[in-house]
Amino acid sequence: GAATTGGDRENHERDGGDPHGSTVVPLPAALVSNSLVRKLWGGLVTADRDSMHRLLACAIALLALVGAGVATARPAVPAFAEAEIAKVVDAGLMATSVESFRPQDPLTASELATVIASLGGAISVGTPYEPVTVRELDARLVSLVGLRPAAQSVRLRAVEAGLQARPWLGTEAVARMLGFRINHPREQDQLELQVSQPITRAEAAYSIAAYLELDETRVAAVRAEAESFSLPPLTEWQRVVLSRALRFVGSPYVWAGTSERPQALFGKTLPGGFDCSGFVWRVYKLQAFSAAPELSRVLAGRTSYAMSGEVNPSARIPRESLQPGDVVFFGSRGARSKPSEVGHMGIYVGNDWFVHSSRFGTTLTYLTGWYEKTFAWGRSPLVEAGLEY
Repeated sequence: GAATTGGDRENHERDGGDPHGSTVVPLPAALVSNSLVRKLWGGLVTADRDSMHRLLACAIALLALVGAGVATARPAVPAFAEAEIAKVVDAGLMATSVESFRPQDPLTASELATVIASLGGAISVGTPYEPVTVRELDARLVSLVGLRPAAQSVRLRAVEAGLQARPWLGTEAVARMLGFRINHPREQDQLELQVSQPITRAEAAYSIAAYLELDETRVAAVRAEAESFSLPPLTEWQRVVLSRALRFVGSPYVWAGTSERPQALFGKTLPGGFDCSGFVWRVYKLQAFSAAPELSRVLAGRTSYAMSGEVNPSARIPRESLQPGDVVFFGSRGARSKPSEVGHMGIYVGNDWFVHSSRFGTTLTYLTGWYEKTFAWGRSPLVEAGLEY
C-alpha cells in the first residue's frame, strides 16, 4: 500500500386454487426462499377477503424492504477502480454496464480471450473458466503492446550475467514501466496480489484501462528503456545477492512488509509484499547466506533512516562508484541529505539500474528522473562483510 515506514514515501410456486374462493397473487420466485415472506404468504392463502387486503398491504411493504436489501447487497465497485471500470465498459469490454461488472470475481480465461480479441490480439483458451493470474494478464498485455521482445531481452540479459531469473522477470518489469499495476493505499493493503494469484476483474480493469491510455510515444519510450537494460560482469557474491533480489520482482508494495508470503502486520494477516526498506531487509537480513553468515549481520536497523545512517560519511559511496549489490539511498536533498531525510532505498544492479519496492511494487528501475535527482549515497554490505574489496 502507498504509505511509509521508516521513510518509505513514495470488492416456484404455481398459482393454486383457494378453497375459500380468494385469488392468490403469484409470489416472485426470487423471494420464495425468504422465510418471513413465506409465512406471510401462507397467511394470505387462508385469510378471508378483508384480512387478505390488510395482509397484502403488509406484504407489499415487506417486498419493498426485501428488494431494497437485495439491491444494497450487490458488491460495491471498489473505489480504486471506479474510473477504470467505467472506461473499459465504455470501450465495450468486460461488461455491458458498470452495474453488471462483478468487480470482485476472478477474471477467467475466456473473459481474457474476449478482451484480447476485442483489442486486436488472439490467444487460445484451454479451460474457459480457469482464473487468470496477475502475471498472465501482465504478459498478455505486454505482448499486445508489442513489447514482448523487449521484455524477453530484460530476462535474457539477467541470465547471461549468471543470474537465476524467473520466467516473468521481463514481463513484470515492463508491465510496471507501462503502469499496468496499481499500488493500493495502506488501508487497502489486503487487496494486494502476488503475481501467481488470480486477478480480480477490478484489478484487470485497472490494467486494461492503462493499456487503453497508451500512445505510441509512451510505448516507444518504454521499449527503449527496457532494451537498454544490461548488467556488468558480476562477481560470485554479486550474483548470489542479485539472484535473490530479482526473485521478488512482481511482488506488491505492502506497508511495513518484509515477506513474499502472507504476513502478520498490525494485528491482522496481510498479503506478501514489501515496502522499500523491507525489501532490502528481506534480501540481506532475513535469510542467512550459508557460505557467509556474517553478511546477514551487516544491516542493523530496519528502516531506511537507520540503514542509511549506519555508515560514516567517509564510507558513503557516490553514484559513480556504485557496484552491483550495493544498497542505494534517496533523500529529499540528494547527496546533502541527512539520514533522517532519506525516504527511499533499493539495491543497485549495475549500469544505472536498481531493484526496489516502490509504488509499482518490486521492480527494476533506471536511475534517472526523480531517482537521479534525489540519489544520496550507497553502502556496500558485501564490502562491509569482507566478501568484496
